[in-house]
Amino acid sequence: MTNATPAEFIVDMTPSGAITARHFASAGVASPLLVLAHGAGADQRHRWMVDMARRISARGVDVVTFNFLYTEQHRRTPDRAPVLEQTWRAVLEEVVRHLEPPGRVAVGGKSMGGRIASHMAAHVPEDPAWQKVNGLVLLGYPLHPPGQPAKARVAHLPGIRMPILLVQGSRDTFGTREEVEPVFRALDAPVDFEFIDGGDHSLAVPKSSGRTEVDVHGAVADRISAWLRS
Repeated sequence: MTNATPAEFIVDMTPSGAITARHFASAGVASPLLVLAHGAGADQRHRWMVDMARRISARGVDVVTFNFLYTEQHRRTPDRAPVLEQTWRAVLEEVVRHLEPPGRVAVGGKSMGGRIASHMAAHVPEDPAWQKVNGLVLLGYPLHPPGQPAKARVAHLPGIRMPILLVQGSRDTFGTREEVEPVFRALDAPVDFEFIDGGDHSLAVPKSSGRTEVDVHGAVADRISAWLRS
């Protein structure tokens, strides 16, 4: 796994401010690009996000992470959905302008970051940058708040037409395998699944499984890299 320091660049969000993005460059030529958003409770510098981005980039995929406005401004409460979506739009436009990706472009994220990416995938903006996107990677999709299965976040999902890779812990309290699989199989979009046996919302597995975080994250990075190249 590469330990190279990611290159940082600024995404202008005038009049709201600006946010920081980080580019974890792969060593490949014409590599796929994955733009990956963080979850609600931590920013792009969280150990989980950095580790996953490094592992994916070490497998020949360029990865860009970024902060939403609320985490960039050190606020705890996530922005409302329109602001989160606006951030996604600005980030992808700047990423495409800044990096000029020659290969496949995918969007996604952990938990909330992936959910908002799925909103964008369901209603793809007409911006030229978004027309380059042809993949959605969801790491722990928050189907519903824990213990509240009636509050399913699914209304927008039928609008998605691009290929989806869903990586989900089988015991995720935001959506178990038994809950998320039928929802995503019912979509018109092609969906591939990677279920982590015993995994929770952050894909962590019990010690009794005999698997470590390194094992799980490595396997997930392998799957994402292979999927983006398929």
